[in-house]
Amino acid sequence: MKKRRWSIAVLLAVGIIINYFDRTNMSVATKPLMSEYHLTDGQMGILLSAFGWSYALLQIPIGALLDKIGVKWLMRVGTVLWTVATLMTAIVSGMGLIIVSRILLGAAEAPAFPGASKATGYWFPRRERGLATSAFDAAAKVSNVLGVPLIAWAVMQWSWRGGFILTTVLSLLYAIAYWIWYRDPKEDKKLSKEEYTYIVDGGAQETGEAPGGIAKNLGYLLSSRKVWGLTIGFSAYGYSFYLLLTWLPGYLENQMHMSVLKSGWYTVIPWIVATIADIVIGGWLVDYLINKGFNATKVRKSLLVIGMIMGLAVAGAAFTNNPNVAIVFISIALGGLAFSAPIGWSIPALIAPKGTVGTVGSIMNFFNNIMGIIAPIVTGFIAGSTGTFGLGFLVAAVVLIIGILSYLFLLKDLEQIKSPTVTS
Repeated sequence: MKKRRWSIAVLLAVGIIINYFDRTNMSVATKPLMSEYHLTDGQMGILLSAFGWSYALLQIPIGALLDKIGVKWLMRVGTVLWTVATLMTAIVSGMGLIIVSRILLGAAEAPAFPGASKATGYWFPRRERGLATSAFDAAAKVSNVLGVPLIAWAVMQWSWRGGFILTTVLSLLYAIAYWIWYRDPKEDKKLSKEEYTYIVDGGAQETGEAPGGIAKNLGYLLSSRKVWGLTIGFSAYGYSFYLLLTWLPGYLENQMHMSVLKSGWYTVIPWIVATIADIVIGGWLVDYLINKGFNATKVRKSLLVIGMIMGLAVAGAAFTNNPNVAIVFISIALGGLAFSAPIGWSIPALIAPKGTVGTVGSIMNFFNNIMGIIAPIVTGFIAGSTGTFGLGFLVAAVVLIIGILSYLFLLKDLEQIKSPTVTS
């Protein structure tokens, strides 16, 4: 049997890598941007969060659109728009226009993660969902392994604008590839009948719109304790993730007094750990244990909570001025958070009623990205007022504890939620 489905997984993963190049280029450029525009830590925190304003705001509408018109066309348009937005950031002048460019980028990339989650639900049977989900989720981590030093080099060679020109070219190449390659299973002429049957019989989500309409389904999902358990837990993960995504290079540059290039190399270490943990534990191990006959809900929830507990190691970075020790704590934290993330992203395709995977994923990602707005701003103002990032790391640990409790007591079984048309 051919494995067309895994080529789709690779396509989705490459898209997320490029997607995150477009996000991390701003964090790598923190020091030269602050110098050129005379920004305080708090002001830089606002700039770092600008991407998240539109990205978060559009998550729920985007989820509804994904369920209404499908993955293919929404992602096609998105890839073109995020290419334009990245180019704008490089060529405009003035902080106001840079913020506008980042807001446009956030809007254009809003379908990326819920779209990848929905596409994975279409293309993969439940027994392969862990590894398939970790393929695109790990891409968000490996993008820092590849992107941070690459963009740091571009910044050193051509100034901070050079980093954005580089990611514009990569985004354009991906937009072309996506238009050519992606189709849903029912319309993909390269997908064999045998593989299609294997996917469908294995419990893949059906394509098509949910009965009952967008408003009814959204209201129904927002009343579900299971959806809120997933959402609060995943949002707590998002706070620490976005703190480290946006501020780790700046933390190393400002508090540990490193150069842009040296901080780029140090930043790579925890993201390498995160990438390996994401794929090996959050992907392969989950599928292996489930296929060995262990209870699927217990496997997923146990690893989900263990990963979040490991994330509490971020607090350790608050008590050291040694960059090597700090990176060890941050690596442990990111490793745990990294393997919990693909499990979280696999859950919408498991629990959502037919035709609502995009909506469930977007509810989860909306609140996750509200944390993406809050975390860099709060951390920036804490660092600016105290002269250290320590308290910011402790705040992240407290948020993680709330997330752990939500996963334990609100998110119970991972069986599919009955649709409102069935329960009415």
